[in-house]
Amino acid sequence: MRVMAQMGMVMNLDKCIGCHTCSVTCKQAWTNRSGVEYVWFNNVETRPGQGYPRRYQDQEQWKGGWVRNRRGRLTLKAGGRWRKLMTIFANPVLPNIRDYYEPWTYDYEMLTDAPLGDDFPVAQPKSLISGEPMAIEWSANWDDDLGGAPEHAPRDPIVERLRRESEDAVKLDYEQAFMFFLPRICEHCLNPSCVASCPSGAMYKRVEDGIVLVDQDQCRGWRMCVTGCPYKKVYFNHRTGKAEKCTFCYPRVEVGLPTVCSETCVGRLRYIGLFLYDADRVTAAASVADERDLYESQLDLLLDPHDPAVIAQARADGIAEDWLAAARRSPVYKLAKQYRVALPLHPEFRTMPMVWYIPPLSPVVDRLTETGHDGEDAGNLFGAIDALRIPISYLAELFTAGDPEPVRGVLQKLAAMRAYMRDVTLDRPRDESVAGAVGMTGREIVEMYRLLAIAKYEERYVIPTAYEGEAHQLEELACSLDVDGGPGMVGSGPFGEGSGSPMPVSVETFHALRHRQTGDRVTDPEDRGARINLLNWDGKGRPAGLFPPPHESPPDEAPPGPGDITGRSAATPSSSDPGVDR
Repeated sequence: MRVMAQMGMVMNLDKCIGCHTCSVTCKQAWTNRSGVEYVWFNNVETRPGQGYPRRYQDQEQWKGGWVRNRRGRLTLKAGGRWRKLMTIFANPVLPNIRDYYEPWTYDYEMLTDAPLGDDFPVAQPKSLISGEPMAIEWSANWDDDLGGAPEHAPRDPIVERLRRESEDAVKLDYEQAFMFFLPRICEHCLNPSCVASCPSGAMYKRVEDGIVLVDQDQCRGWRMCVTGCPYKKVYFNHRTGKAEKCTFCYPRVEVGLPTVCSETCVGRLRYIGLFLYDADRVTAAASVADERDLYESQLDLLLDPHDPAVIAQARADGIAEDWLAAARRSPVYKLAKQYRVALPLHPEFRTMPMVWYIPPLSPVVDRLTETGHDGEDAGNLFGAIDALRIPISYLAELFTAGDPEPVRGVLQKLAAMRAYMRDVTLDRPRDESVAGAVGMTGREIVEMYRLLAIAKYEERYVIPTAYEGEAHQLEELACSLDVDGGPGMVGSGPFGEGSGSPMPVSVETFHALRHRQTGDRVTDPEDRGARINLLNWDGKGRPAGLFPPPHESPPDEAPPGPGDITGRSAATPSSSDPGVDR
């Protein structure tokens, strides 16, 4: 057994409202520059739907992930080294810009510079790639909120497969339409096919936390990683000629801050924590014969952080004590392994994804109440699970390689939690048989409810900081993205754009951000060590120059009356007073 640590994420789809705040903040933080206008490290898809890029789940077309050959070994679906060598200059299995979308802006100058005339000027869309006028035909959220409509749902590869098997499996009538939101980021897999597909060795999985990154110095732009990733979460920057992907906001994670998408999530549906897993058994776990066994096989990889044998081996393998403590408090381990309500996305790709999802259950209570039944009664909830508008077979194709039993078990646990907690809320006798029916105790139900419904910030994000002994080295590491004018920028050199020397990531900046967000005192504006930064300002303190200084009346001058709003008296509280609304 070789114990390694892996940062993971769980998303509770019951809470996602499809506001796209996570996508916008991620876009602003990581891909707000030329060359990656079409790139969304985080996107929120409507299900059913084609996804982004279009029909990315159809691996018969895109050849992503792994397959098990006749000898029981894993091989890349896109082919091994020889096939890659033969197609290295012209990758035949690659989404083009139409499968994503051609990014555009609008000719706003036309609105202000157009000559006088009888017609109102129009801001015509124009391509951000060619600069030419264009007709908008598709985008990342083109079918947003329309997933269940007959015009879009049949193009979903999962719906297409289910309807081939049974014409009644997914109904597209208005009365039977269903939809839910599915946020997606890079899965940071335990067995990443993108890393195995890279001919130049630029893609790598960090030893300390399992985050998958791209070394921009090593990347040669072959784009085999784009093909190899079955989730299509590796993108090509057509300006720098490099591959880019979600970094799990590693500069923030290293100082104990959650990812930007998690920090800004309106529904508070994301959880971040640490898994411990047996690295020696990853290949064997991903090579099981039956795809439906992959979920259980992946669960078996996750080690119990409370097990003395695991703790001893982890120490022997160099995992720090604070990381072991974080693993014991990890919310993602509790949801995925202990309570078993979180499921991996498309385990049949055999990449062992480490972003997990709690399937949605929300509509069932309202539907039961509308029929005159008690929508919170455990018996009614259990009986209605198989009649949910969102078919279990659809969820099973997303999360358990088509096996409906694990999905049914998760939905029953969520239903049991609702029924049990109603008795707790109404101060009625607790029915322990409700918890027992799903293999849990009442105490476990209450703990799971607290984590899913009312968990505090420090309970949702249990993130160990980078090793203290490596802090200096981390400050010198180069960022895996070329950000114009930002940290990690690779400037222009004598051989063209992107050929300059990489700048180090300022880990110190993220430490300052952590102190600003978690500090319990108001910062003194004269304290230059506090590193007041308007980009990171969270409302604490009073950055110099942001507000005008308070006006104080001279001693011999009477203070302004109550009706005078042009001045402030000496008794007016300053921003440092606790009662002032900042």
